[in-house]
Amino acid sequence: MTLPIIPTPRAGDVPRPITLGLRQNLAQFLLLVAVNAFVGGTLGQERTVLPLLADQVFHLDLYTSALTFIVAFGLAKAGTNYFAGTLSDRYGRKPVLIAGWLIAIPVPLLLIFGPSWGWIVAANVVLGISQGLTWSTTVMMKMDLVGPERRGLAMGFNEAAGYLGVAGAALATGFIAASSGLRPGPFLLGAAFIALGLGLSVLFVRETHHHAKVEAAGHLVVHANAGSALSNRQVFTLTSFRDRSLSSVSQAGLVNNLGDGLAWGLFPILFAAAGLSIERIGILAAVYPAVWGAGQLITGALSDRIGRKWLIAVGMIVQAIALVLVGAGHDFGTWLVAAALLGAGTAMVYPTLLAAIADVAHPAWRARSVGIYRLWRDGGFAIGAVLSGLLADAFGIPHAIMVVAALTAASGVVVAVRMRGTDYVRNQPAN
Repeated sequence: MTLPIIPTPRAGDVPRPITLGLRQNLAQFLLLVAVNAFVGGTLGQERTVLPLLADQVFHLDLYTSALTFIVAFGLAKAGTNYFAGTLSDRYGRKPVLIAGWLIAIPVPLLLIFGPSWGWIVAANVVLGISQGLTWSTTVMMKMDLVGPERRGLAMGFNEAAGYLGVAGAALATGFIAASSGLRPGPFLLGAAFIALGLGLSVLFVRETHHHAKVEAAGHLVVHANAGSALSNRQVFTLTSFRDRSLSSVSQAGLVNNLGDGLAWGLFPILFAAAGLSIERIGILAAVYPAVWGAGQLITGALSDRIGRKWLIAVGMIVQAIALVLVGAGHDFGTWLVAAALLGAGTAMVYPTLLAAIADVAHPAWRARSVGIYRLWRDGGFAIGAVLSGLLADAFGIPHAIMVVAALTAASGVVVAVRMRGTDYVRNQPAN
């Protein structure tokens, strides 16, 4: 898709036509896939180790206290997501991406040398800010590059790279921790990811904001009052409440990450209490994001062909079934099946939610809409950590898992009843 619009060049720039499409921008697209794998690895350094650190090193007695690092991460990332879209529209995508990597630099040091749990919580505030900037920006940049026709595929690749990075880091840190202890080895891997991600972003990533402007010029406005000149408040209201599709996607994203916050914080503790070794806990911690990550290579493209709505609704139900299996299970085999099923359900949902937002939102305010969706979605980390921690302290971890399973199923029903199919937007010709 090529439109006859060329951004005004700055001094020294060589003007070039802006072309939308995966094939036309393949080199930059694959580079951004690699960058997001390092973003995921930076997060994955914590998935196996941090819950065990809370239990075995800092001896936190209450699950609610142990999960404060997820609350801190979720609130910081959710808030940063909201501003990431506005910042990237104002200053460009690449400066925001680089800023996110620079902010991440102290995280491994805080995790390695932190003498108290407060230092670990502070590290996760910093990590949440970094992830909000880096992950949000790689999402926007891929949307910018590919245009509307292959958006689901683009989001599938983006999220697959990120969560395969999470899985690989979770597995690797589990084996590192088993052989050399919970600190410092696992977090040195995180430091390497940050260095590689920052280097690639500074040296090779190119700005993509021009691509969004090109798409905006030919975009079909699908809301009566939703052209390009919307205020931040109007975009927030549309995305969160007013539009049936955008708001359905926002609530599903929140509930999805509510479950992920539970899995991140309590699953390793549940598995350790059952007598599993750190290696086996690392395998379970890796299987869920690995299936999630790899599955998105299929589900993202599939959503381009069959539509977004039912893939999201069914995926939420599959996640609920998987959570029930985890809560009812008592052995490695059952939990391995449940982790794979949870990853499959999440793979159906995760890239599809992002693609559905991009289907409806006008390119001129799409970055803001994506940021607001990610505000709600990653707020689910904090809500999930608080809710599951309180329930686990009161009734035990299995009961907490069952409550989250019920909420996840209910979210799928909301999507089935309320959300419009968004393929009508993708199939409309540009005006």
